[in-house]
Amino acid sequence: MVNMKLTINIADQYTELEITVNYNRMDDELNKLVSSIKMYDMKIPGRKEGRECVLEIADIVYIESFEKRTFLYTLTDTFENNFKLFELEEKLINRGFLRTSRNCLVNTNFIKSIQTESNSRLIITMPNEIKLIVSRLYATEIKQKLEELYV
Repeated sequence: MVNMKLTINIADQYTELEITVNYNRMDDELNKLVSSIKMYDMKIPGRKEGRECVLEIADIVYIESFEKRTFLYTLTDTFENNFKLFELEEKLINRGFLRTSRNCLVNTNFIKSIQTESNSRLIITMPNEIKLIVSRLYATEIKQKLEELYV
């Protein structure tokens, strides 16, 4: 665990939020911190019942694609998005999202538990007891990345 000093300066002279990180090397812990910071700086469009909305990436629990449509799931709502899943993956892979199957990306900040199935698949439990299947193709990579994030 890294010892961390946090300094917050609030004054009228500042017109935008600026975050500066000083450390002697780039390691896994710093990468995690940077990913978390980046997540809060990104928004993504969503559509629900004909209304266009702007969603905070940090509020998205998972993203799923089926029948050539992409859906963004928050804790309370579902939105549609015009991006293809691979396009979202490119934007979100360094912001705490992982691909779990051909049609799903999950926000690692929302993972409650992981269970191994006998056929080498994983079951990820998200808030509201949502269960997502990690396909065998992605299972090993998911285990590795989650160990890096949480160990």
